[in-house]
Amino acid sequence: MMRLAAAVISLLALAGAASAEALPAAWHAREGDYVAKDFHFKNGEVLPELRQHYRTLGEPKRDAAGHVTNAVMILHGTGGNGGSFIRPVFSDVLFKPGGVLDAQKYFIILPDGIGHGKSSKPSDGMHMRFPKYDYADMVAAQHALLVDGLKVDGLRLILGTSMGCMHAFVWGETYPGFSRSLAPFACLPTAIAGRNRLWRALAIQSIEKDPAWEGGEYKAEPVEGLRATAILLALAGSAPIQMQKDLPTRAAADAQAARLLDNAANGADANDLIYQVDASRTYDPSAGLETITVPVLWINSADDFINPPELAIAETMAPRLKHGRFVLVPASDKTHGHGTHTWASVWEKDLANLMAQSER
Repeated sequence: MMRLAAAVISLLALAGAASAEALPAAWHAREGDYVAKDFHFKNGEVLPELRQHYRTLGEPKRDAAGHVTNAVMILHGTGGNGGSFIRPVFSDVLFKPGGVLDAQKYFIILPDGIGHGKSSKPSDGMHMRFPKYDYADMVAAQHALLVDGLKVDGLRLILGTSMGCMHAFVWGETYPGFSRSLAPFACLPTAIAGRNRLWRALAIQSIEKDPAWEGGEYKAEPVEGLRATAILLALAGSAPIQMQKDLPTRAAADAQAARLLDNAANGADANDLIYQVDASRTYDPSAGLETITVPVLWINSADDFINPPELAIAETMAPRLKHGRFVLVPASDKTHGHGTHTWASVWEKDLANLMAQSER
């Protein structure tokens, strides 16, 4: 767990996917790639071919006009991928027969965002010459995947965690009504500033100031920069109650710290990480919240370091959502800090109510 890539995924996105072979046959799990030609980024850069990797569960159902009626898209967090949700605390709760997102009822789409997983990313070869994507670009690529790649022109639900939570707000404003409901979990619909931007900037600069980084053309990973970044990611994604349980002694905490630092560079790519963490730099949907008119279930947890409730941002913004409901989950031995977004048992009843509310 404590190599850097796992720290990003486990602490921010709670990834760790099971193989397709291990999934129930009834889920009809598949993987594929959609390649968008001459993809234009918001800043004017163009990529001749943008690869968008995805996983699907279940089968699409179409109405008499050929429109898919049962599609659900689930969006991962920073450093994760679509497989982040194939883990017992999420998939075994939601996708099981009779679950809120029963894979035999819904067509579930799990994309890898730009810069993540098997989608196009800097480490494919362009390094720091890769287009400087942001969340608007990532959402545009997801839209292209759905409409042009999978022939899905409407969704039953977008559920997003962490970065995916922010994508859900961008989706709601950029493509109004495309999804009949939104479930953004673990984020705030405002510009990334204050402590949230500070730890991101420190992570990026820790890598860039490592002499081994060499402007992104390193021959070996810049280990010292990645170690500093691992520290920041571990703290940003921390869950105080769970950590106190898991690391009850000084020796246990010190051993965990040693594992984190010793394995910081295993499986990591510094350039990919810089892009992933910095993609939030232009995010700010605050001005357009009133344009989101579909039902919204917005959930944060009280022990989230990244989105601390004491800022009281949610209390101000939630009333601006026409059909929105904000839930702040109290910190307890059931919550997992920022990662509560992936522990479906905490909020599955709320999600079930959202699905019932948006049924038509």
